[in-house]
Amino acid sequence: MIRASEYVKPSTLEEAYQLCQKRSSVAAGGMMWLKMENINKQRIVDLSGLGLEGIQENEEEFCIGAMTTLRMLELHEGLNQRFNGIFRECTRHIVGVQFRNGATVGGSVFGRFGFSDILTALMALDAAVELYQGGILPLDEFISRPRSVKDRDILVRIRIKKDGRQAAYGSLRRTKTDFPLVACCVSKTKEGWTFSAGARPAAARRIFLPGKEQKMTEEERRALACQAAEAFSYGTNYLGSQEYRKYTAGVLFRRLMEEIESGEETEE
Repeated sequence: MIRASEYVKPSTLEEAYQLCQKRSSVAAGGMMWLKMENINKQRIVDLSGLGLEGIQENEEEFCIGAMTTLRMLELHEGLNQRFNGIFRECTRHIVGVQFRNGATVGGSVFGRFGFSDILTALMALDAAVELYQGGILPLDEFISRPRSVKDRDILVRIRIKKDGRQAAYGSLRRTKTDFPLVACCVSKTKEGWTFSAGARPAAARRIFLPGKEQKMTEEERRALACQAAEAFSYGTNYLGSQEYRKYTAGVLFRRLMEEIESGEETEE
């Protein structure tokens, strides 16, 4: 449970930013994960009045507001058509529709959760984050930098370029709504393949491996998938062992590469 003495709903980003600079304040979006923590704060800063929800599309990119819900992401036709349904796939196992109607994309990204399906998908798309004070920077750079009590910027939106890449997403879970044992996303451009792995159980990371533009053979896919799986570090927890995660990542990478090259969306 989260406890606070004061609730504030700012009307501007500047006001919200100034309020969040105090260590006694905590920024709140959907509060689906935050409310499960046992913390005491002087002030809750509600970001829901800043107009940060919604998904905009132009000729160059998609802009996803930080207060956009996971359900909105799941159902957005433009994103799913452009990226082979990966946003529908990466959200559909997250608890349930009621939860996804409240949880926000910004919460998943700014929280840098190790179990985040959303981060895994966005990493493979070479996404960028836009911070109120920090400006635009690559998502992998934002995720990699050390977390600090001084890091009190506000996430405004996530940007995804329309660079012609194809993508596919997959995960392994013990049950449909459980946390993923491992989550994987693959994208392909003319230059090669981007692989991202999350729930390792650490936060998602990505690598790029060059590859030919033509369709690969099964042996070539298997070799590249194994190379990608070897590039990540894995850990052991109650969901699975380090060795099992590594093996599973290789299998998922190969299947996702095949899905991309076949041009068909995999159904469970």
